[in-house]
Amino acid sequence: MSGVLDGRVALVTGASSGIGEATALALAAQGANVALAARRSDRLAGLVKRIEERGGQAMPLAVDVADEAQVREMVRRTREKWGRIDILVNDAGVAQLGPIDGANTEGWREMVNVNLLGLMYTTHAVLPLMKAQGSGHIVNISSAAGRRVAEGMGVYSATKWGVGAFSEALRQEVSPQHIRVTVIEPGVVATEMQEHLTDQTAKDASLTWIRSITPLSSEDIAAAVVYAVTQPAQVDVNELLIRPTEEVF
Repeated sequence: MSGVLDGRVALVTGASSGIGEATALALAAQGANVALAARRSDRLAGLVKRIEERGGQAMPLAVDVADEAQVREMVRRTREKWGRIDILVNDAGVAQLGPIDGANTEGWREMVNVNLLGLMYTTHAVLPLMKAQGSGHIVNISSAAGRRVAEGMGVYSATKWGVGAFSEALRQEVSPQHIRVTVIEPGVVATEMQEHLTDQTAKDASLTWIRSITPLSSEDIAAAVVYAVTQPAQVDVNELLIRPTEEVF
């Protein structure tokens, strides 16, 4: 493959499905070498094969981003293979929706550990490399739920609001080192995340809502990532809020 990202190295978390998978394919299509990180190694192997069949380069990394030691090893292996990391896409995330009262608090911990701490661990591990390079781009996939709270989404929204706050503080800190930071906030996207909801009432409501409109696709968000990371060096797209046309939330 060849494109505007020839010679660049991208690390994508949550790459085994949904937005992460689509983003990995889109970045590879633009010529980037892509490190694919997720917990499901079987899915990653299939994605590597698809990228390589199209002439790209990819490496699978079975990683739980909630484990800081695994995150550091992920970054080390990526640097060992390609010598640098130009683009980090923090996409790994989970959603457990439902009322606060009576909730299984283990689901809360998982969301905080993956959606927020995992993103922080990965950013922390990549920053020294980007600073040494004198450049880099960190893209954090948040959610429209990080801008507006709704009943049943309290803890999920809390993690996504946290992503927004962390990203803005990060931008202010690293922009003098020519490191760009972008937050992408999708509205409803048709992915398998809805199928993984454990609260049946929340799952039914979510699926009914998605079926009532034309939701975004994972490829729509991947295109936004490509747009952000292919801007000229002096252009930092800080924030992109992307909703389906029919979504009113």
